[in-house]
Amino acid sequence: MFTGIVEEMGRVREWRGNALLIESQVALEGTRVGDSIAVNGVCITVVAVEDGAFAFDVSAETARRSNLDALRPGDPVDLERPLPYGGRVGGHLVQGHVDGVGVVRSIEPDGDSHLFAFEAAPPLMRYIVEKGFVTVDGISLTVAMREATAFTVAVIPYTHEHTVLGHRAPGDRVNIEVDILAKYAEQLLAAQPPAG
Repeated sequence: MFTGIVEEMGRVREWRGNALLIESQVALEGTRVGDSIAVNGVCITVVAVEDGAFAFDVSAETARRSNLDALRPGDPVDLERPLPYGGRVGGHLVQGHVDGVGVVRSIEPDGDSHLFAFEAAPPLMRYIVEKGFVTVDGISLTVAMREATAFTVAVIPYTHEHTVLGHRAPGDRVNIEVDILAKYAEQLLAAQPPAG
């Protein structure tokens, strides 16, 4: 379980077959083989730790559901270690189980902040609500506006500078995880017998 509060931006060092090697400092502290780390919001399992970096395998399912397969050497990535039990939840409860990929539609200045609009498919948009939680590339964000096929978030200067959002441009693909509580509520309501 994660909180969507990015601890650092790491960098892609290289691909080794289907394994990706990520350079890191903060996320490596105390990390061992078998531990989980969120990379751009995707919960991965560390399979190797070496010389200021960690490696993880990218399965076919992960490649289908995320943007990790598009990463290239030198690309920045958002990193977060799992939430320790009893730890503070600064964002919201995030599983690191990406639901799908969206696309940056626009980035507009808004005072000191930026308004990012993301397009997403209807199966994702059904869980997006104004002032609700959403995770984009592992970042816990609040939905400012919602349309039929897109949603907008306000990104403060700190988040813009310290996460991959500061490197995004219109047309870029992003990982989206919707609020798990919305999915559970939908499934529970669908299982209810009809009234009457």
